[in-house]
Amino acid sequence: MTQAEVLAKLQTIFDDVFLEPPKVVAALSADDVDEWDSLIHISLIVAIEKAFGVRFRVGETEATKNVGELAELIAKRQLEK
Repeated sequence: MTQAEVLAKLQTIFDDVFLEPPKVVAALSADDVDEWDSLIHISLIVAIEKAFGVRFRVGETEATKNVGELAELIAKRQLEK
């Protein structure tokens, strides 16, 4: 899966999780979205794991700086399946 494909699928997840969903781009980070707090983050990660059929290790998603890095991590996990 390419980063563009992952970002497109992430947009649908963001649309479901956020009340006012941001436009998903690689540079987007939690700092850019007022609504993105720790509870939303947990909901987002759970939804991403379900949608992509992947599991993240403890601390792995917190190490990502933006949605682009998260997309790369998702693509990496998809290859490991």
